Amino acid sequence: MDHAANPPGPTSNTVAPMATLLLFASAREAAGTGRVEVEGSTVGEVLDAAVERFGPALAHVLAHSKVWLNGDPATRDQLVPAGAEVAILPPVSGG
Repeated sequence: MDHAANPPGPTSNTVAPMATLLLFASAREAAGTGRVEVEGSTVGEVLDAAVERFGPALAHVLAHSKVWLNGDPATRDQLVPAGAEVAILPPVSGG
């Protein structure tokens, strides 16, 4: 049997696109940065990757935040094109 024709490993060579994650206010504080490149095919994948990278403090902020994709409100299942901007907008307090 010729194994060269079917090398072991994943059958897909697809790599998730890179998105620029923009973090504002308490999200920026939780992550320690206001901008980072994150891989993900959907908004949810981008957010999950960010939580994995920055930890539970960011997860807590995300629970109360709005998320936008390229300037429009986004849902977790929306596809993220390469080079997109995903923004985390926590609620703003003040008076």
